[in-house]
Amino acid sequence: QLQVVESGGGLVQPGGSLRLSCAASGFSVDDYHMSWFRQAPGKEREGVGCVTKVDGRTDYAESVQGRFIISRDKAKNEVYLQMNYLQPEDTAVYYCAKGRPFVYGICLYSKPSQYDKWGQGTRVTVSS
Repeated sequence: QLQVVESGGGLVQPGGSLRLSCAASGFSVDDYHMSWFRQAPGKEREGVGCVTKVDGRTDYAESVQGRFIISRDKAKNEVYLQMNYLQPEDTAVYYCAKGRPFVYGICLYSKPSQYDKWGQGTRVTVSS
């Protein structure tokens, strides 16, 4: 059974850091594009960033560029989202998503339709 499970969310003060984890089962994170999305209260879901399956290239939304870093660990079969310099506007539920098979080229964090398996999310609250 293909599954992704997010963890690592919590409450953090502005300027702080958190690392989210996405544990995959039933597939290898190296074999598919993997992406992080988030949904803030009252807002639409938005792509945060993604990692391309073949070469591990990462791409980020402009709003998190330079602050967030996506990485993956093949041995643990996990994907991570390191979030630094967090701000209140980063408050959201964060979701990990697995890319669809037979999707080539680079990952697209702005295209949810490119992903077919989503976790239940982990909540991040940035507040003093």
